[in-house]
Amino acid sequence: MTRPYYASTSRGQVRLYVGGTGRTLVVLAGLTRAASCVADELAALLPRRRVVVVETPGVGGSARADASGLAERVETVVAALGFLGRTEVDLVALEHAVALVPGVASGLAAAGTPCGVTVLVDERAPLAWADHGTTPPSPAARVDGTHLTAFWSFLRDRRLVRPDDPTQPRTHGAPLPGVRELHAGFVAATTRPEAYVRAWDELTRALTGGGVATAGATCVDTLAELASALPATGESDDGSSLAVPVTTPAPGTGLWHDYVQTSVGLAHLRRAGSTGRPLLVLSTGGGSSAQFEPVVRGLAEGRTVAALDYFGNGLSEPLDRTPDVGDLAAEAFAVADALGWDSFDVWGSHTGACTALEMTVTRPERIGRAVLEAPVVISADFRDDLQAHYFPDLAADPFGTHVQRAWHWRREVFLYWPWYRVDHAAARSIGLPSAEDLQLYAVGIHESGATYDGAYRAAFDYDTRARLPLLTRPAILVAGPHDMLANALDDAADLVPDDLLRIVDTPATVWWPDPEPQAAADTMTIYREFLR
Repeated sequence: MTRPYYASTSRGQVRLYVGGTGRTLVVLAGLTRAASCVADELAALLPRRRVVVVETPGVGGSARADASGLAERVETVVAALGFLGRTEVDLVALEHAVALVPGVASGLAAAGTPCGVTVLVDERAPLAWADHGTTPPSPAARVDGTHLTAFWSFLRDRRLVRPDDPTQPRTHGAPLPGVRELHAGFVAATTRPEAYVRAWDELTRALTGGGVATAGATCVDTLAELASALPATGESDDGSSLAVPVTTPAPGTGLWHDYVQTSVGLAHLRRAGSTGRPLLVLSTGGGSSAQFEPVVRGLAEGRTVAALDYFGNGLSEPLDRTPDVGDLAAEAFAVADALGWDSFDVWGSHTGACTALEMTVTRPERIGRAVLEAPVVISADFRDDLQAHYFPDLAADPFGTHVQRAWHWRREVFLYWPWYRVDHAAARSIGLPSAEDLQLYAVGIHESGATYDGAYRAAFDYDTRARLPLLTRPAILVAGPHDMLANALDDAADLVPDDLLRIVDTPATVWWPDPEPQAAADTMTIYREFLR
């Protein structure tokens, strides 16, 4: 099996999938299949190979790499592969990534990593797409979310119809993709649609401009044909697995991404800072922790801060369980253990506030201080109503109808509380986010996939009233204006002594889209002063 890893470069992070033992195969993933799916297929096809699959800058976990033009993309990929050392590798490139081959091979050789055999997979497809004027849809976010639906259809057709005749179905080549693979490719492409489209355009120009020299390379149509195109592996090739270094932190309070292997599964983190007392940020349920980046960066001065994607949410591994908040707390402690944090502070919002509270009352010796933003406090009748109606079916389907369901669910959460009560009495009147902000929310939901609702449902079932009186560590209970769960502040006043739990109305909910700058700054000051 392969596992993801973030390589930090001067232009940002590049995500790689690394695993296996034997002679090393470096694979430059293309633009129509998720690198994760390419890695899974190669791990099954080539069990006696070390496999290193590079997600192209502009796509998925590499979408934030600030590389423009062929030369910068090549330099970024070579820098990300700097851990390979002096062992000879074989090089494979899929579709558009063929444009990177000459530069990457030259760059690796200059760094002391010579390339042996080079294989190009489906290298004719990008030229055929260019001949027919096949390009991705506009990356501009639309308020109705149809830009994402267009991306789903575009990517699906690249796998279903012939590159040289887009009116005809493919009749040979790679197996037609299942929904899971389609969804993974869609998520990777729409992490930053504008970066994806730029990568498509730049790599296409490089290929059609005649400046890509790949003489001597072997060409095949599918990954299944790779085994016959690569040198045979012998007993001398099956050494220990490739050592992958620890991800390098971004300087100062810059944001960086990380994966950490825990006792329960692989967790994805957004991090900032690398010294000082640790702080674990616990987000709301449903999507990723992406919208909490302002909290992570804002509290990172003099601290090391990590925001967790719950298992089954965002980019963390899904687990075979229906979690309650006790499970979420235990899993968060497993992340802290993997990070080497014996004692730390916690900051949580909504689902995260319930999880932070549970961590604080079950293992108080490990928690210093806790910021609890609007934990769930609801009646039993309302809880049952939410559990029955709040969570739409967002399972991926071949035609992409789930894309619109996810978009409009996230949009209407800002219009009504709860979102499914579409009437005047339920209106929130807090303003809709921009299409770009809704894009961030929607992608986080799609990253979570079919397990998006696990942590979310756990919070609705949590008995905050019963757990608050068990606090023995200093905490503040906060909520910003218009927070639909702000009633927790009123209910808590009679449950915990005010010398232990301070209740604070904050000027803003800093992770909501586009908060008023001064209100957000004042709110962050409240957090910093308390945690200090």
